[in-house]
Amino acid sequence: MAKYVLTVLAEGFEEIEAITPVDVLRRLDVDVTVASLDGPVVRGARGIAVQADATLAEVADRVFDLIVLPGGMPGAANLAASARLADMLRRQHSERRMIAAICAAPAVVLQPLGLLGDERVACYPAFQRRLGEANRTDERLCVGEKLITAAGPGVAMDFVLALAERLKGKEKADELAKAMLVERC
Repeated sequence: MAKYVLTVLAEGFEEIEAITPVDVLRRLDVDVTVASLDGPVVRGARGIAVQADATLAEVADRVFDLIVLPGGMPGAANLAASARLADMLRRQHSERRMIAAICAAPAVVLQPLGLLGDERVACYPAFQRRLGEANRTDERLCVGEKLITAAGPGVAMDFVLALAERLKGKEKADELAKAMLVERC
């Protein structure tokens, strides 16, 4: 069965946290759509320009198995400012479909929307104070039933392999990790 993933980019996104999931999931034949908040090209925090597949407005009514939110600043703040994205995330959450966020995104985007519940949430250490006490952890990767979070750029590969395992199964994720010379934690 085909799996559909949306990765949302905003100006100032953390490049490694955005491109790693797109690359790895596409290697597993997951249908990944890269959407920008508005224009066709989005610049990351390090000035790397990425051509989006679509704008968020163009895909807002589609159903995705997973929505991925990279961190980076001001990228996460720009994601948080999008009412359209907020609506999509609320719908994704209420329909019990997966959300994945890394670095600043769990605290800056998901927490203000009330989407964390009592889940333990990995995020960039400087943003932990924005999380509720029940959400805070020093873990670098947290895998919940419908929420997967990671602490930052250094965890990007572990993050995407957790997504791959959830979408395609442990065997496929392990095979890909081996082919990419990645030792799984």
